[in-house]
Amino acid sequence: MTPKPKPIHPRPRPVDARDEDAAHSHPGRDRPEADRAVARRVIEAEAQGLHALADGLDISLSQALDLLANVAGRVVVTGMGKSGHVARKIAATLASTGTPAQFVHPAEASHGDLGMITPADAVIALSNSGETAEMSDLVAYTRRFSIPLIALTGRGESAIAQAADVTLLLPVAPEACPLGLAPTTSTAVMLALGDALAVALFERKGFSSDDFHQFHPKGALGRKFLRVADLMHRGSDVPLVAAGTRMAEAMIEMTGKRFGCVGVTDANGRLLGIVTDGDLRRHMAPNLLEATAETVMTANPLSIRSRALAAEALGLMNARSVTALFVIDDHEQGSGPPVGILHVHDILRAGIV
Repeated sequence: MTPKPKPIHPRPRPVDARDEDAAHSHPGRDRPEADRAVARRVIEAEAQGLHALADGLDISLSQALDLLANVAGRVVVTGMGKSGHVARKIAATLASTGTPAQFVHPAEASHGDLGMITPADAVIALSNSGETAEMSDLVAYTRRFSIPLIALTGRGESAIAQAADVTLLLPVAPEACPLGLAPTTSTAVMLALGDALAVALFERKGFSSDDFHQFHPKGALGRKFLRVADLMHRGSDVPLVAAGTRMAEAMIEMTGKRFGCVGVTDANGRLLGIVTDGDLRRHMAPNLLEATAETVMTANPLSIRSRALAAEALGLMNARSVTALFVIDDHEQGSGPPVGILHVHDILRAGIV
């Protein structure tokens, strides 16, 4: 008969005085204040690092921007560990503000990803110590093929700083971690410097809201930059009749297009006026159907340009209590021909409020 195994009892762990205190303590009213004090200390430490960064900016920043502005390919951003996470964000910010960029992991670069970097590119290497071993192959690759290299580092005498074409030095500032070990202040400063480079390039290139919308077509940012041209109805969908048209025909056009209005144009296609449901009520009479559209219309109606922001169109509609606007781009010759029509429902469906 197989003997039964003896039950295993865990060995008691030595009691630490701090554990004993914690076991007998209860959350007190001072705990939230203590938490806030820690948070303030961290934020203030990082803020001091950012102030030191701003105060220490020198000609090397412009040299780095000159280099990046002349890149024909992409800006490759690289970093290891926490610096790698910051590098990914910097690459994303550059790409979304008009500078083609990508992240390359320095360790993976040594196993084939160096092929992602071409002589037409430039590299931004993030390393607080400047001695990140995993970057050695990537740095050597940039030197071999004369690929511009910008270093973001805290040590000007480090290997990466000495190899770089331009070195952006991070300020000497203590980490917010009480042990002084966890990257906190250093990563906050790196991120801020990366943002500074991206925005400075943004401004050098004259990046416009139209350009920004192209890179942010979805989500809240995309909706913010939607233009009237993105939402308006065009061509045969636009309710229009020529001056002289009987109201019987104008009402058919008005009802069929379902915008609650019809535009009246002259012989050159320019918009003379608009007939709305309100105009119909004001001119209600037995002979209404025999009247011509221009005798019922409201002359010189509100209009908007196709390049205007949809939010601007919504503001105009709300201010003037109208539900539709004809879109006119050519105002040099009178009111110009309508190129579209925009209804308030089109704007609300797009999520603009």
